[in-house]
This record gives sequence, C-alpha cells and structure tokens, in this order.
Amino acid sequence: MVHHRELDGETLMFGNHGALWGNAMTWWDHGTGTVWSQPLGEAIVGSRRGARLELYPSTFTTWSAWLDSHPDTLALDAPAAPTRFDVEDLYVVVDFGTEAAAYPTAELAPNGVVNDVVAGVEIAVVFDPNAPERWSVFSRRLDEEVVELEVLAGRLLDRRTGTEWDPFRGIARRGPLVGAVLDSLPGFTSFPGDFSTFWPDGRVWSP
Repeated sequence: MVHHRELDGETLMFGNHGALWGNAMTWWDHGTGTVWSQPLGEAIVGSRRGARLELYPSTFTTWSAWLDSHPDTLALDAPAAPTRFDVEDLYVVVDFGTEAAAYPTAELAPNGVVNDVVAGVEIAVVFDPNAPERWSVFSRRLDEEVVELEVLAGRLLDRRTGTEWDPFRGIARRGPLVGAVLDSLPGFTSFPGDFSTFWPDGRVWSP
C-alpha cells in the first residue's frame, strides 16, 4: 500500500511503531507521536486520531513482471527474504471509504478481468492475461462512456468497440479508442483474514 503523507498542508514523517493492531503493522508520526494503522492509513491513537491519509494506486507483483513494463526502474538493492505465501493466497482490495470490495486472486486470475461498481465508481480489476502475477485496478469511465472489458485470446478488449487495452497501463493500443487512457485507481493486496478484520462490512466478489 502507498499513502500520500501530506496532511493539512504538512508533510508527515513516519516510523515503524513496532506494535500490531488487528495483527497488522502500525506507524507513528514524528511530529505528534500519533499511532496510525497501516492497512487503513488512519490515525488510531493520539492527537491526530481519526485523520486519514490518501491512498495512491500501487501494485504487488514480481520484479520480472514489473521490469517488463518499466525497464528503467531503479530499486533498493536489499536482501530478499523467502515469502511464505503466493499471490494466489491474497485478495485484491478496493476501498473507497464508503464501500470496500475484495477480489480473491485465485478466482480472479483465471477470469482475467472483473467489471464492477464500488461506492458508485465503475471499476475493472485486471490480471494481465500474459503475466498472471501482474494486476491493476482501473476506472471504466471515459467521459460519458463506460467500457465493459473482457479477456479474449490473451487480449484485453472493450466489448462494445473491440478496442484493445494494455492490461497493466490501461492505454488503448488498437481500435476506435486508440490512445485513450483508463485512470488507475488505488488497489492493494490483503490476506483474507485481514480483510474481514479491517473491513468487516466489505463484500467478497465471486464469479
């Protein structure tokens, strides 16, 4: 998850608080000592309690899949610890404050794309059909038009116009809408148990 750390015109400096809340990481801000929930981006103890940080679009993928689309990326060279889970163990979560929805990757990846509406926002959760460990969340609205996406023969297409889209960047590559861009939306991964803990009223998509 990536949060914007500016709040009311002030840029906050965060550190790892070291304690868990809801079995998840907490931060503290150096200015006030307020404790924040990492999954929610919300202050839970201290003078800033109730404040929330803006969530930015991000993705969880493999290094090789990322380099395929961003070959000039610079990254921190740090020792990698073995992971105890696979992408298939996670949910992709979309949280717009008034509604949160989770999309199990094990069920989503074979479908390639889900067209949905969360908190009144038309979204698409897309798994790259040629790199299933790479996913993105896009707005399906283009001005007054809402696209309906599907994966056919390894291509991400708009059902109405047949326009082909880049499944990772949301750029129309071929067809009547060529050059159009779907806005990226915030999405993040979560373990199923954590989703039910932090978003108890959230819904879980199923095909």
